[in-house]
Amino acid sequence: MNKLNELLYMTRDEAAEALQHYPVAVLPLGATEQHGHHLPNGVDVFLAEALSRRLCEQTGATMLPAVPFGYSWVWRDIPGTVSLQQHHVEAVIKDVAHSVARYGTKLLVLVNGHDANNTSMKYAARELEDELDMQVIYLFYPNLSAIIEKYCDSGMWHGMIHACEFETSLMLAVKPECVQMDKAVREYPEKPNLYGKSTLSLGDLSQSGVYGDATLASKEKGELMLRLFVEEMTQLVEEAYRQTISRER
Repeated sequence: MNKLNELLYMTRDEAAEALQHYPVAVLPLGATEQHGHHLPNGVDVFLAEALSRRLCEQTGATMLPAVPFGYSWVWRDIPGTVSLQQHHVEAVIKDVAHSVARYGTKLLVLVNGHDANNTSMKYAARELEDELDMQVIYLFYPNLSAIIEKYCDSGMWHGMIHACEFETSLMLAVKPECVQMDKAVREYPEKPNLYGKSTLSLGDLSQSGVYGDATLASKEKGELMLRLFVEEMTQLVEEAYRQTISRER
């Protein structure tokens, strides 16, 4: 995507023209947190940005600057992790939505790269439905389980992704210079009975910070999965925009 289509690189006149032509804004949501010894702390930011850029290329939407912090409480004691409170993530989403709605944006698309942000997205969108005349949709790797099952050679850890074959493959496609495959490992920690029923967290279970088998990752898998996600997201955005236009008639 031409960087002139990213809000940070636009002048006020270019931003006004872009949103008048196609009043859809895309907000990448990431996190800054540990991703094992082989991946950078910015994985969730880089992947949310990559998906958002490709989505904007396909739809003509305007890409907003990525939110680099999310709810990362489980890794809070590991150097490099920066965590916001869950309700603060929700508040940031809502403030961005109110801002872009003021100058005519009709649809805000939240593109998330960090699982723990999903709750904030859902409740922010619900509150915004009652506050703004602007539709908000939230996307997080559509058809994730089916795509991982079909294109990855290792399974998820109890339905969760973190620094695994999946994320490492995506990073090899997006930021290969940031991946240290010689440090990639396989780890499937035991799941205690109280996990998910207490404050026992991911940060208490894994020695490496990896949940899955990062050693099986490849750039080819990452590029294929990225393409499939963007195809599905493009259809969802176009459907949401059609609904938005039809509601105004």
